[in-house]
Amino acid sequence: MAQYEPTDDRLVMDKLVEASFRITGMLTRLAAANDLSLTQLRVLAILRGRRPRMAGIAQELGLDRSTLTGLVDRAVTRGLIERMGDPDDGRIVYLALTDVGRDLADRLSFEMSDAVSALTGLLGGAERADLLYLLRRMLDPEPEL
Repeated sequence: MAQYEPTDDRLVMDKLVEASFRITGMLTRLAAANDLSLTQLRVLAILRGRRPRMAGIAQELGLDRSTLTGLVDRAVTRGLIERMGDPDDGRIVYLALTDVGRDLADRLSFEMSDAVSALTGLLGGAERADLLYLLRRMLDPEPEL
């Protein structure tokens, strides 16, 4: 077995990839059980408590607008999401959860939390706080004001 130093980037990468695969697997199964794609699951999570512009969601997910349009069309057809135009600028489209979508997103949020707690539940409170701090540093590099 290869020996790693505690700060070895290969070990960090290996563990990040392993965690990513485990979490992605859990979330993919959860999405599939609700007839959603993993990306649709993420869109529902993004829309909880927000009414962002469609272009902003596309940017956040790293998708082109046409790809997001297809995802949104399917969610609109299912009654999960609604589009709202901006009264001052017809080019702007906002997205929001319908009541049905909000109920589903809320339920899935609890189920996602339960699934991920299979990993984070092994950590103590201080360790979870440290993990959250490190994840924020890696994923949200803008300093908090």
